[in-house]
Amino acid sequence: MGPLHGIRIVEFAGIGPGPMAAMLLADLGASVIRVDRPEAAASGAPRPHMSAGRPVAGLDLKSEAGLRDARTLVAAADVALEGFRPGVMERLGLGPDDCLAANPGLIYARMTGWGQDGPLADRAGHDMNYISLNGALHSFGRADSGPVPPANLVGDFGGGALFVVTGILAALVERQRSGRGQVVDAAMVDGSAFLMSMILDDRARGAWRDERGTNYLDTGAPWYDVYACADGGYVSVGCIEPKFYTAFLAGLGLAEADLPDRMDPRNWPGLRDRFAAVLRTRSRDEWAEAFAGTDACVQPVLSLAEAPDHPHVRARGTLRRDGDRIYAGPAPRFGRTPGAVTRAPDFPEPELSDVLAEWGVDADLGGARG
Repeated sequence: MGPLHGIRIVEFAGIGPGPMAAMLLADLGASVIRVDRPEAAASGAPRPHMSAGRPVAGLDLKSEAGLRDARTLVAAADVALEGFRPGVMERLGLGPDDCLAANPGLIYARMTGWGQDGPLADRAGHDMNYISLNGALHSFGRADSGPVPPANLVGDFGGGALFVVTGILAALVERQRSGRGQVVDAAMVDGSAFLMSMILDDRARGAWRDERGTNYLDTGAPWYDVYACADGGYVSVGCIEPKFYTAFLAGLGLAEADLPDRMDPRNWPGLRDRFAAVLRTRSRDEWAEAFAGTDACVQPVLSLAEAPDHPHVRARGTLRRDGDRIYAGPAPRFGRTPGAVTRAPDFPEPELSDVLAEWGVDADLGGARG
């Protein structure tokens, strides 16, 4: 049983950060019921991977019966999680005022891109749009390129899912003191801006420039970059501290005394050329072996297909295989109340009827995927 065992969550189906947040909460032991369209609950209906492992109540929220059933679930829950544009849940009669009136201890978590207020609150957007306006996207890319979107890791999942989970957990802790629920307004534009805190602080101290590819963590510095190898593979080099840099040079067979000052940005192009030339003389795996057991901060860049087979990743169960499917193991880890991977092939997806009985809900709600 995970550390959130006994916490009941109603997840109103959405995409991106909402399902990711619900997946993480379920892995940590929470009991999660996903409210979706009736057809999504039908047997054999396709399920997105991040939505697996949770029973589905197929409810038509525009019908009186569906609305009644949704309110029944929310009344029995600790948390309601929704990711619609502002006003959608209010128009359905499931807004926070309605739900908190029926369940004063409810944590009502709202996951959006722009937040519940502000000039863009009712506008559409995706991960890349949200990180465009807070400076994050501008910071990703090399000096000779435009901004490079970092998949949807920074907005959807880093600034979105993880911050709404943080808000839910904090609100649950506060409820222990007050006995009262509250609304959590988690916006991807806010969360991803918070992730930039160190860079913003560096910029204020004059240690970070707005120009991409000119700084110590954005491929500007030659000792924090990715280099091509003889076989077309890559290695990541992150030897920021002096002792790690010394170990890196030793692995390359270069003497620090023969090289210019690494902290002077004027020397970075020349140092990069020297490092690149040496690293192109061996394959990726040869360099991985050469630097194994050292603190040079050099690692091979593995593909998604290769990553589960790395000894460290395999030993921790960080990534696991199910045929051609790769899925992440539990994170974080707990010593006394370990979580579980609710998308794993051997995880028994609960029946909706069983979960409703555990919640003390005596109703026949929608359908279930089990």
